[in-house]
Parts: sequence; structure tokens; C-alpha cells
Amino acid sequence: MTAPTAPAEQLLLLGGDFARHNDCLSRLRLDSLSPATALTQQAMSTQHLIRSALDIVDELDAQRMDHSPGIRTVYARVRQLARLTTAAADHLLDAEDILDDARAGVPVKGDGPVLTYRQALQTANSRLAFVRELTALGPQDTLTAAEVFVTERRRCGEIPPQQQPAFSLPQHAALRAAARGEVTIADGKPYRRRDDWRITLSTLRSLEARGLVTREKCPLWLHDERVHLSADGRRDLIATFGRPPAPARAAARPAPAPQATTSRSL
Repeated sequence: MTAPTAPAEQLLLLGGDFARHNDCLSRLRLDSLSPATALTQQAMSTQHLIRSALDIVDELDAQRMDHSPGIRTVYARVRQLARLTTAAADHLLDAEDILDDARAGVPVKGDGPVLTYRQALQTANSRLAFVRELTALGPQDTLTAAEVFVTERRRCGEIPPQQQPAFSLPQHAALRAAARGEVTIADGKPYRRRDDWRITLSTLRSLEARGLVTREKCPLWLHDERVHLSADGRRDLIATFGRPPAPARAAARPAPAPQATTSRSL
């Protein structure tokens, strides 16, 4: 029997793959020397996401659990991710076909208009923009599904009690932001896509020192690295789902010295 939190770990791993995929999509330009080849390579990456999502459905099926409304929501969300990425792969392959047909001077899909190569590039770019929209929320959706899954199983007593890792509020928020694909490094400083709060370098380094996050090269313009959860980071974040994070222990401070009192003569 697989671990009860295995689907959640797979979901967070898939979220990291979505972030990598979306980074490459953002950098993909069809005015390069071999746009059709670039589209083929991107489609292969998208198809990997499809297989991973379907593997998670199989992992859910292998779990012994009550199929509560929350669990059924997790199934629906994962299947929706598989459908969205399938549509994204189809659009990427369509864009490749459009460019190949224009180079060969044949009608689009055999019975459509004959496009100039410039027209074909414009059409392919519109497909590419749609693909970016289809997969944009992948990291957020996988985090949401993982949290619902663990929370439901914890509520039903299907996850054994475990020690909860201690995090400060900034550390816990930074882990969640990394799981959503929101944290990059630019000019040596952490950058978060949303501006409601910022991640400090000391917070990032504290998580790195515990082996909870890793850095990878990031293809985005003006960003050097992407912050991803490590295997330990995924497990520790999952351990907080369904309950408030345990506060980090503050360093003990020495007790203040007693104040000297002056005796008053009577």
C-alpha cells in the first residue's frame, strides 16, 4: 500500500513541472531559426505534464479512502489539469503544422487557405498565447488539490499522526509561494510575482539551510533562478496541510538583570 500522502507529493512535484513548463513558454519566440522544432520540443514537455496528471489519477485510485465531496473535487481538478494540458499540446502541434504548411505552400490542414509565412507566424503566435493561458494556473491548482486531499484525509483520520515541522510565518508563506511557482531570484535577491508581501533573503537562506528549497536556472528575462521545493520541502509543507503551522521556536533570551534598589533610611 502506498503512503497516504503520496498523491499530494506527486501533485506538488507536478506543480514544479508546470512552473518550469510555463517559464519555457514565456521565453518561446517563433521568430527564431527553427520555430517548428521549438514547438515540437515544447509539445513534448506539455505531454509529460499530461502523463504525470494521469499518473496521479492512478495513484488516487490506489488509495484506500472515503470518496468524500472534497476527494471528488481533487479528482475533478486533476482530470481538468490533464484536459487543459492535452488542449495545450494540441494547440502547439497545430501551430507547428501551420508553419510547416506555409513553408510547403499547401493549404492549412489540407482544405484551408494557403497562408504566407508571415500570416502563419501570426496564427501560430495566437495559438501560443492561448497555450500560455491554459497552463498558467497549473502550479496554483496542484497546490490547492494537494491541500484539499491531505486536509480531507486528515479530517477522516486516514493519515497517521505526525510531528509538525516548525516554521515562522514568513518561512511558511515562502514555501507556499514556491509551490505556486511565484519565487525567482533576480540580481541575487528573491523576487515574488505578487506584491502583497516580499520574501527576504534571510528567509530564503533559512529554508535552503534546512534543505527545503532548491534553485534552478530560470529562462525568464531579467530572472536568474527559480526557487522550487525539494523533496523534503514538499513533505514538510504537506505536514502543515489541514492544521495551522507550528510556530518556529524563538531563540531564548537571557533574563534581564534585576534592577538595583536603593535602600531608604528611615
